[in-house]
Amino acid sequence: MGLGDADTSSSLMSDFLRQSGGVAVIDGGLATELECHGADLNDPLWSAKCLLTSPHLIRSVHLDYLEAGADIIITASYQATIQGFEAKGFSRGESEALLKRSVEVACEARDIYYDRCRESSCDHSGDGRVLKHRPILVAASVGSYGAYLADGSEYSGNYGDSMNLEFLKDFHRRRVQILAESGADLIAFETVPNKLEAQAFAKILEEDDIRIPAWFSFNSKDGVNVVSGDSLLECAGVAESCRKVVAVGINCTPPRYIHGLILSIKKVTSKPILIYPNSGESYDPEQKVWVQNTGVSDEDFISYVNKWCEVGASLVGGCCRTTPKTIRAIYRTFANRPAASSLG
Repeated sequence: MGLGDADTSSSLMSDFLRQSGGVAVIDGGLATELECHGADLNDPLWSAKCLLTSPHLIRSVHLDYLEAGADIIITASYQATIQGFEAKGFSRGESEALLKRSVEVACEARDIYYDRCRESSCDHSGDGRVLKHRPILVAASVGSYGAYLADGSEYSGNYGDSMNLEFLKDFHRRRVQILAESGADLIAFETVPNKLEAQAFAKILEEDDIRIPAWFSFNSKDGVNVVSGDSLLECAGVAESCRKVVAVGINCTPPRYIHGLILSIKKVTSKPILIYPNSGESYDPEQKVWVQNTGVSDEDFISYVNKWCEVGASLVGGCCRTTPKTIRAIYRTFANRPAASSLG
């Protein structure tokens, strides 16, 4: 399902949500699932490493999320940058081909899933898989400059005093252009840690005639501001003022903060609000490990979902350390919502 050009993208996002019953399910964590499938992600490229070594594993994880009920799958390009690939010895052309491959793998998974739906006689299989033909979007992930640095600075938003708008635009521009031309339905600017980077993304969308729409998703560690300390209201305002942005929200943030953050975003935007929190676990950027027993259970995570939708979220999924089990539970929560057929 394509979302068309910028002039019609917002209405088409509304159409997508209407076809989804007023709420839609975003997929969950990618890296953790890849590791469960046997991938070794101890690399600055993180999950993007699998584009080189094992794209079939990425396709399998995408399929797991589609069969859990996800309506939107996010590509394995969060940490995939031309600069990062070139640092590994790849040429510019090879680096651009790897970016395109991230979208192709997701689109292949969608095609395989649709084939399975056609072969199935019912919407749900005996083993709990969702095999329901429905609109499915492929969102091309763009991580922050901090994600490329792989030093945890996407969790602080601190790029130093010398950072400026033009540097960030130059860093991201070609990557965004490649992903936009690769067959994705929209671009997911994820874990945006500061206002300056949001402004850079908005400028690229507007100045470079990017032909597919985008969403902006920020992260917060205090439930009030984005991680850099910049005002969430100002950051969401950047998204609101960019006509190519069709949704704005929060990801990679503990579930306990989401309710208040939705209410804050609602003050400055009329666009659909998306939220895909992490499990609530703490990440140690120096050890590059998740601290055990610091998160919430799937049951607790799901207990929040209806409340988030009641206060304004219309796209809900999971980020780091969430699994297809989490997404299946969100899907079932939405399927059981009494007002599902009349939302939108």
